[in-house]
Amino acid sequence: MKKSRKAMALAMAAAMVLTSLTACGGKEASVTEAASGDKTEAAADQAQGDTGTKKRIDVIAKGFQHQFWKAVEQGTKQAAEEFGVEVTFQGPDNESAIAQQVEYLNAAIANKPDAICLAALDTNASLDSINMAMEAEIPIVGFDSGVPDAPAGAIKANASTDNTAAGAMAAEKLYEIIKDQVTNPTAPVRIGVIAQESNSQSIVSRTKGFVDKMTELVGPDLVSVEGHDSLKNEKAGAMVILDVGIPAEVKDVDAAAVASAILEKSDLIAIYGSNEFASNAIITANEGLDKLGEGKVVAIGFDAGAKLLDAVSSKLFAGAITQDPVQIGYQAVKLAVEAAEGKEVSDIDTGALWYDSTNMEDPAIAPCLYR
Repeated sequence: MKKSRKAMALAMAAAMVLTSLTACGGKEASVTEAASGDKTEAAADQAQGDTGTKKRIDVIAKGFQHQFWKAVEQGTKQAAEEFGVEVTFQGPDNESAIAQQVEYLNAAIANKPDAICLAALDTNASLDSINMAMEAEIPIVGFDSGVPDAPAGAIKANASTDNTAAGAMAAEKLYEIIKDQVTNPTAPVRIGVIAQESNSQSIVSRTKGFVDKMTELVGPDLVSVEGHDSLKNEKAGAMVILDVGIPAEVKDVDAAAVASAILEKSDLIAIYGSNEFASNAIITANEGLDKLGEGKVVAIGFDAGAKLLDAVSSKLFAGAITQDPVQIGYQAVKLAVEAAEGKEVSDIDTGALWYDSTNMEDPAIAPCLYR
């Protein structure tokens, strides 16, 4: 009976792929093999499916828009070599291309990998595909933001940053710098919070983690959270304002406009970007305003990438929180291999670190600072 259900699920996935895959315009899957074996052998293994000797893990990311995902891919390659498996890595054109990611997921299921690693853009849009993977007995491991609210038992484990704790760390680091300005201020002071979007679980968690921790540090009765409705908690007469800005669409120009609107406010003392995209928006907005830097508005970011690293190195930004994207990719594949072998697996927190101009070359931090 199991074999029958598995065959039916795979047939359904294959049918969906045949009608949609030719429309995919995203990055083609990159393939990483163990050190032994050439590309011809890999292609033969892929065609043979379950009859191949190497396990194959299909990794489906949220996109290739940010350097973050390329660093994640590096981690998957390291794991492929260490565990002697074949890994494919692909993602849609951008992090708004939900339908495109679902097409990639259906294609992966139809190709019958031993396991799938998934960072879902939208769990609801992926539910049919997730159910097909369950019917086909293909284990799924979540990574980065994982697959929030997936059906019980669908996701074997997650390899991700504890984003709430990482956001709280950002608040703690910023508070150390601006403590005197937010302690019994005689006039209102404002802290800007820029987020990429209000749907991605990882970004929501690190944005809320920052807001909640800063509110706790300053004093709940002294903080008014304003701006975007997703986190709004206004308090009349509060002297410390957390001003949350989220663009209507995940577009550079929209995010820069949101950041500019906050940077132009005269009572602004600090600003936080909750991922690479948001941090870059702050940097872009500042190019025409010159509000940031030592002795000016204090800025801190999240993640890395060339623009943010240059901003931290030059002290335009006081510092930033970095995830360990290489570890996210590595641990996701490791979990997938173990799940494919029928082993019990559990979530792994891949950690977060603070970096500034003084420690960017530290051996424990430098490998996490992707460009």
